[in-house]
Amino acid sequence: MADGEYDVVIVGGGAGGGSVAYGLARAGARVLLLEAGPRFEPARDFRLDLPTWELQRFPNKTGSRGTYSYAPLQMLDPQHEQLRSYNTITGRMVNGDQRRAHGYHHVRGVGGSTLHFAGEAHRLNPRAMRLRSEHGVGADWPLAYAELEPWYTQAEQVIGVAGPAQTAQGSRREPCPLPAHELSYASSKLADGAASLGWGWEPNALAILSRPHDGRPICNYCLQCARGCPRGDKGSADVTFVRAAEATGRCTIQTGVQVTQLIAGENDRVSGLVYHDGQREQRLAAPVIVLCAGSVETPRLLLASDNLANESGQVGRNFLETLGWTSVGLHPEALGSHRGLPSDSICWDFNAPDAIPGVVGGMRLSPAVGEADFAGAFNYATRVVGGWGLRHKQAMRAQFGHALGAGAIGECLPDPGSYVDLDPDTTDDNGLPVARIHSHLDDMAIRRIAFMAARCRELLGASGVETLFEEYGSYDLFSSTHVFGTCRMGADPEQSVVNADCRSHRWRNLYIVDGSVFPSSGGGESPSLTIEALGLRTAGKILEG
Repeated sequence: MADGEYDVVIVGGGAGGGSVAYGLARAGARVLLLEAGPRFEPARDFRLDLPTWELQRFPNKTGSRGTYSYAPLQMLDPQHEQLRSYNTITGRMVNGDQRRAHGYHHVRGVGGSTLHFAGEAHRLNPRAMRLRSEHGVGADWPLAYAELEPWYTQAEQVIGVAGPAQTAQGSRREPCPLPAHELSYASSKLADGAASLGWGWEPNALAILSRPHDGRPICNYCLQCARGCPRGDKGSADVTFVRAAEATGRCTIQTGVQVTQLIAGENDRVSGLVYHDGQREQRLAAPVIVLCAGSVETPRLLLASDNLANESGQVGRNFLETLGWTSVGLHPEALGSHRGLPSDSICWDFNAPDAIPGVVGGMRLSPAVGEADFAGAFNYATRVVGGWGLRHKQAMRAQFGHALGAGAIGECLPDPGSYVDLDPDTTDDNGLPVARIHSHLDDMAIRRIAFMAARCRELLGASGVETLFEEYGSYDLFSSTHVFGTCRMGADPEQSVVNADCRSHRWRNLYIVDGSVFPSSGGGESPSLTIEALGLRTAGKILEG
């Protein structure tokens, strides 16, 4: 790759990298996108047609998983026994009295973690962007929701978001580009339960096509979004922003390229970067660099680059994880809950920062059968139906498709004990320290999880579920897909890493566009659409110079 051949070099090809590449390339800029992981071919790699489909999760191609470590997690308190994760057949999911790291669930590859997400396409609640000024916790966003509104609209058009004309959040000027999906029969039971409790329940906004769009087909409702979509109806970044960027002829993508260092230059500019291409180390000069490696890898790269862009000491700090809870039980009716969409509907009633009594930070509720992976016979046989032989077979026939689940995701606030640093003892294949994740839940976080658990249980009871067979959550399991905050944006250079334009406060040609720049996580909103809106906006700022 010749120096001077590209106007902008992007590190990472997920929601942030793909949207920035698209925004730049469509305007005429020459873009190089470096991706550490592989490229996935949906029809070849996402083999939902195989008889063994249920035994496989998202495919683990060479290089598609990063290496991380975890600092020891906190001890569990006996007074919160009702928040312990369990299955009635297999028992407790966490033995002992210490919180366990189940994993940071991500994908390295072109499309990033949007390749295995459930397709939720949410805008942030505007009030979640003002936590510091309105509630005295966390940090405010340095830009208003109104400044993101047009970029949200553009991102939704590129993706083909299907959803209601208005939501209970009340944060839309225009309807979604495509009509909302109809609720599955199982989700209609949750809607009935929510109505009996006086709660709202509405179609979810999804990056999943309800009509053909941009050469992509409508969804076939197989419930397998997390295993990868072989049809292209799910709007992952690879089949939307990246495809459109490449179509301009001005976006080049290199896969299997691990960037290991950013090089500080003169006049507060980053002169270039160092990368491994699988064979040797190389250097590349870059007029503009955009980091889009995610909330764990982005701070790792900056810390490994002699603390580049860490003048505030905030790189790696303010790590915000997924706070979640899931309850699943059996419904007396045959719901056919093994088909549909993982999250076709949602309740926003508790989403605002002050919606939970005595707690700052909201949460949302949605169906959980698909997310909990009760879509096939294997998981029913091992997690739902006990026994052996004829009794087991009879129970399988009687109970398959009866599972009904409710899931909650909530706000996560900054905590001094939650951050990302470099592991002093563990290195990757290139000999560099891996990122080490520290996680600590304070009392308010635990109370928020308790509220989420109570609402999930209440909703299932109101929907006709009498007995629960599995529950799990963040109290005793670190299990995160949405992570944020480790290079947060802000107006004060002493308390943040980038400004409102996602540009480093000091380094004039260094930008960051991924979940790491979020000052707050929101009350359960999926972050990909906000990252993509920021990506389009940042591309415009780069073009302005």
